[in-house]
Amino acid sequence: MRAVHVFAICAMATMGTTASAQEIDWKKVDEALGRTAAVSGDVHRYGFPRTDLQVTLDGVTIRPTLALGGWAAFKPMHGGAMVMGDLVLLETEINPVMAKLIENGLEVTAVHNHVLRSSPLPFYMHIGGHGDPVKLATAIRTALAVSKTPLTPPAPPATPPAIDLDTAQLDQIIGVKGAANGGVYQFNVPRREPVSESGMALSPPGPMGVAVAINFQPTGNAKAAITGDFVLAGDEVNPVLRALRQNGIEVTALHSHMLGEQPRMYFMHFWANDDAVKLAKGLRAALDKAAVAKS
Repeated sequence: MRAVHVFAICAMATMGTTASAQEIDWKKVDEALGRTAAVSGDVHRYGFPRTDLQVTLDGVTIRPTLALGGWAAFKPMHGGAMVMGDLVLLETEINPVMAKLIENGLEVTAVHNHVLRSSPLPFYMHIGGHGDPVKLATAIRTALAVSKTPLTPPAPPATPPAIDLDTAQLDQIIGVKGAANGGVYQFNVPRREPVSESGMALSPPGPMGVAVAINFQPTGNAKAAITGDFVLAGDEVNPVLRALRQNGIEVTALHSHMLGEQPRMYFMHFWANDDAVKLAKGLRAALDKAAVAKS
């Protein structure tokens, strides 16, 4: 969904010096995945949106950037690269994709729902691994090939879809600057403390899937469908859950995405379709119950 929401790697007992991004031939990784990456710092993130699916939920046709954006993020580390990701799959695709991932040395760290009641109902498979980045990329492409995930990137529209919302007001309420992406207005709100996996800081947190992700899709008359996930410490889970529900926002899933992160994080997914400003205020009330970075 994340907008994208991460995921574990093969644990290493000790860590040496981090591999330099310049040591990796990213062109070969691009070729293996059949697309170019969005680059943030030393992280190369590749999107696999399920543009082939027509998913509806409570009468809303979900845009891929709202909740159907599979991804894989590569970060240089000692001995190659780590990869973390989230693949969007139909129920019938789960076991074929899982078999290919295992066969090619990747880890599956979670399989679950993010939304409820949709037709069809997508599932989300979180993955991780460590090693040669080209081999990791090839393994992901091989696994996706047994699903109906489009392996060719979609052509960008001639005119980006309009965001018919007061985005300046949403920015002010949420407390960070959002960005338009495929007809959806997206926020990434980092936590105050860094999250690490096998001794490697997962930064930047947004591209690595460990920032709070909040997405607004306009549904007309100043309303929006919202979804995303909160990244929470254990003692924050129920205060955030109560704040969301008190503000008319449904909690649709609560689970882990990774296996060995420090500190331990939980991911809370949500859904609502209502006045966008009202929902933003409810999300802000929930953010105030978590240790997120101040704007």
